[in-house]
Amino acid sequence: MRYEGDIYRPPPEADAYILQCTIGCSYNKCTYCSMYKDVRYRVRPIEDLKEDIRMAKAAFGDKVEKVFLSDGDAISLPTEILLEILSELYTTFPKLTHVSTYAGPQSTLDKTLDEFKQLKKAGLSMTYLGVESGSDAVLKAVRKGVNSAEMLAAGQNIVGAGIKLVAMVMIGLGGSSERSKRHALETAQLINQMNPYLLGLLTTVPMEGTALFRQVTNGDFKLLDPYEVLEEMKILLENLAHDNLLIDSTHASNLLAIKGTLSDVKLSTLDHINRHLLTKDNDLIGKAYLGHF
Repeated sequence: MRYEGDIYRPPPEADAYILQCTIGCSYNKCTYCSMYKDVRYRVRPIEDLKEDIRMAKAAFGDKVEKVFLSDGDAISLPTEILLEILSELYTTFPKLTHVSTYAGPQSTLDKTLDEFKQLKKAGLSMTYLGVESGSDAVLKAVRKGVNSAEMLAAGQNIVGAGIKLVAMVMIGLGGSSERSKRHALETAQLINQMNPYLLGLLTTVPMEGTALFRQVTNGDFKLLDPYEVLEEMKILLENLAHDNLLIDSTHASNLLAIKGTLSDVKLSTLDHINRHLLTKDNDLIGKAYLGHF
């Protein structure tokens, strides 16, 4: 495969063939994000993509069953180009059953529900949307580029088309004090309305070179301590409403690893959190810290 820049993909796509449809992210202004800072955003020519697909066919034959369209926001491509890419992939790889991509909220809002239905019919099976927060104050502070109502509309367009939506949110993104509680409550409310297939949890880790890292080192943003992180997780879990919602917090940034439906993990996780909060012990799974994890 040919690839420019560092490769980023969601953990569940570890065994997918990665097709770089765009280079970089079409937005790339979020204060917490360190990805795609060394490349200029641009769309790769469709003929180059078709040549990459032919190269993958020569290398892997009919073994390809999963494909991830990168970089940070391949959904920003014109719908007709995405449809052409999907057609080429499914024609080339007869065993292909899963095609996914990251989806930025602005790019998602640029497409209609009908366009997403076309993409679903053509074989786009999953998108990963960085929701981060349901709080307007937090979304504004991290320069997400949309408010909570717009984020909800973006997610509902994907869900309404029948495409599996993975909504990713960030524990601790509001910082400490009262904003933490509002962040958790309003994020739970947004996820309840959006009703994604899976909720992916990450804990905020300021990465070197980002605006958030500078805010932390300058004292303008206060990271939550481990127990405040658990308090926020507790509020979020207590206020999620859909029992069949899949939850995955196995990302390395998190203190507690959760994986399963809300109905299966809610009570045991809340009990686990309450025990940690009561004893204030150090028996936590993983530790998030400044700069990397």
